[in-house]
Amino acid sequence: MDVGEAIRSQRAIRRFADRPIAGEVLEEILDAARRAPSSMNEQRWAFVLVTGPERLRALASVGEYADHLAGAAAAVALVVPEADEDWRRESIAFDLGQCAQNLMLAAWERGIGSAHAAVYEQDLARELLGYPRDRRCDYVLGLGYPARPPTGSGRRRRLDQQLHRDRWG
Repeated sequence: MDVGEAIRSQRAIRRFADRPIAGEVLEEILDAARRAPSSMNEQRWAFVLVTGPERLRALASVGEYADHLAGAAAAVALVVPEADEDWRRESIAFDLGQCAQNLMLAAWERGIGSAHAAVYEQDLARELLGYPRDRRCDYVLGLGYPARPPTGSGRRRRLDQQLHRDRWG
């Protein structure tokens, strides 16, 4: 699948087939994530890969909309440094978005669906995943083969509804 097709066809997948993902495939997906661009090439992310069913079920409690993690074949916690300054937090968030997109598109290329879960319970996530106090995890990405093929267009607005040329208006 080429990049354009992956971008057009990728959807959030929250219902997964009961099928494991091979370890080498997970490593290829994570390798794509680590290759994402980052400010000053700092690569401030780290990953915690979770594949155990009990741990995945426990991770489903880290956020109000994290239930899909319980049925995933794997989950990747995106862990970044804590930051006090707004500009640093925003830079880390921008970099992490690129990292997550690389991961999700690399998964989709291999027929593996994904959806993010926002972490609301930072202490629980830290307890389950073991990352240090000077780090945080705001997102966990559930991965798995889709239980059924995605349908629909993704309900995106048309480009002419979002594009302004030369200036707004």
